[in-house]
Amino acid sequence: MSKSQTVLDHTGAGTCCAPRVQVHLPSQQPGQALCCTPLSVGPLSLEQAEQVAPLLKALADPVRLRLMSLVASREGGEACVCDLTGAFDLSQPTISHHLKVLHEAGLLDREKRGVWVYYRACANALASLGVLIGSPAS
Repeated sequence: MSKSQTVLDHTGAGTCCAPRVQVHLPSQQPGQALCCTPLSVGPLSLEQAEQVAPLLKALADPVRLRLMSLVASREGGEACVCDLTGAFDLSQPTISHHLKVLHEAGLLDREKRGVWVYYRACANALASLGVLIGSPAS
């Protein structure tokens, strides 16, 4: 089951009616749409900041940031816990916990295959975060 998406529209005019760039981010509140511009263009409202903060918080942990990088850059774009434990001096349950946090934040999708769970980076969520926090095009 995929997470619902928060829609952050960059319109330049501050309205959602004529979006030029849509930023889709995972949301903890299903069916809610928000409009905003990238951080370098205009400030977020309190509500928008509350929607984006859990994603950034999930990535703020060094282990989770490395896990995202390992999963996203892996050939085939997916990895199982057994593929990731060797990169860390942590137990498999700890790695699984960090992967669960990333999944619950909407940054990783997962699929159970037999006894293993395979994780895949949500490329749209990562790209949208990049648009949100990146610099505007010159």
